[in-house]
Amino acid sequence: MNSRVIAERYELSTVIGQGGMGQVWTAYDRRLDRRVAVKLLRPDRMAAASTADSLRRRFVRECRVTAQVGHPGLVTVHDAGSDGDDLYLVMQYVEGSDLADHLAEHEPYPWRWAVAVAAQLCAVLAAVHAVPIVHRDLKPRNVMVRPDGTVTVLDLGVASVVDADTTRLTHTGTPVGTPAYMAPEQAMGGAVGPATDLYALGVLLHELLGGETPFAGTTVLGVLHRHLHEAPRPLRTLRPEVPGALESLVLHLLEKDPQHRPSGAQAVYEQLAPLLPERGGALSGPLDPTRPFLRPYAPWPDRAAAPPPPAAPPAVPAAAAARTDVAAAVEEVKRLLGEGGITQAVDILGSILPAAAAEHGEASPIVRILRKQYAATLMDDGQYRRALPELRRLVSGRTAQAGPADPQVLGFRQDVARCLEEVGDSAGALAEYQAVLPYYEDGTAGGTGNRDTAFEVRRRMAQLLLALGDRPGAQARLAALRYDVIRVYGAYHPLAVEVGRSLDHLGRITTS
Repeated sequence: MNSRVIAERYELSTVIGQGGMGQVWTAYDRRLDRRVAVKLLRPDRMAAASTADSLRRRFVRECRVTAQVGHPGLVTVHDAGSDGDDLYLVMQYVEGSDLADHLAEHEPYPWRWAVAVAAQLCAVLAAVHAVPIVHRDLKPRNVMVRPDGTVTVLDLGVASVVDADTTRLTHTGTPVGTPAYMAPEQAMGGAVGPATDLYALGVLLHELLGGETPFAGTTVLGVLHRHLHEAPRPLRTLRPEVPGALESLVLHLLEKDPQHRPSGAQAVYEQLAPLLPERGGALSGPLDPTRPFLRPYAPWPDRAAAPPPPAAPPAVPAAAAARTDVAAAVEEVKRLLGEGGITQAVDILGSILPAAAAEHGEASPIVRILRKQYAATLMDDGQYRRALPELRRLVSGRTAQAGPADPQVLGFRQDVARCLEEVGDSAGALAEYQAVLPYYEDGTAGGTGNRDTAFEVRRRMAQLLLALGDRPGAQARLAALRYDVIRVYGAYHPLAVEVGRSLDHLGRITTS
């Protein structure tokens, strides 16, 4: 029987991993004559048929974004797309074993090895959080250990696709992810951020050092309840030789409230660095940890707080040339966006905006249109940090012209809130939603659909309260939202059903 060939190029060979939503195969790339790994996902197992096409588009977009993140600790993404009913992701084939198997083969895991693995993972997380991307499913099965002891993180962006709306639950009423490694805010269906990955790192470290995850159970709800309500067992009760500083760091990572965890992956790395193996201090075993682990790939200092600015745009020699360039650039951007060339469109819009502002003035309609397109394209490309200042300029300029209740102002502010969510600033996003909600509720925003927009804003606010650890506040808001939706649309409206499912899920976790 002939092997299946994906996209007329990738010949599938052997299944090396399998889960409820797809498979991972070794494959042969006919065009470049190399071995690769191909992950196949089934949209019909991740979403309703009505949203499968949207999920396919999001999958390709997320893979494009993650492919732009360059780091030696990340698996290289070669290609992505759809083939029949499957979504496929073509990745670099990584030699070695996953961290779960590595732990099983070397239990008890030397604590210095665990420190070295965690330090490398911090470097990866620092790089991806700066984009910003949240992994959402960091666990030993998603970490490969190469023969030289370096680690490679898999599935970056895939969990983001599966969990396309961080508030959505699966059809069984449980959140998407791996319960044993799930932060409380993720377990409750709230918005996730970089601190969510740090919690998963804490679970992973606890498992490497203690031989078990901190919160086990016989049911999914039981595990999630323990994440929410129980304190982890201190590691030194399981492994007395673990340094006190390492035990304290793990407990810090496992704080229930994301705001009480370390400030970022860089800060965690700095605490791990003094515990790394000393030069020449080899341990027995198949790996010499002094070679790959002496100085694991260190994250860029302060990179997450202050990402490097984009390259300066080329100078425009004259106003006449600027006019020509602006007109030509707009046409070129339209063409590129129509063909899916988002990254190139971003570059053109970013370079032409200063010329347009110099020619027409910052307050001119053409500059506002260009800036709006630039911000929207940046968001579509996953560059939320770069989109934020553009959106704030739009808010400021339009507010001065039309007032705070103007529908465009409110739309821009919702985009600001969305970007803040994506970069992990839940408190900032909540403040933006709180500011715009009254305009939609009292009808001053004008236009139609204000009620539905108000309902969606209220839903986002509840999820952000969950992310900030305010479960009672979130439950109260969800209950009030469900009541109002039923009063307007009836009990079988999709939003009423979804909010009811979330409330039921929260109640079961809390009381299980």
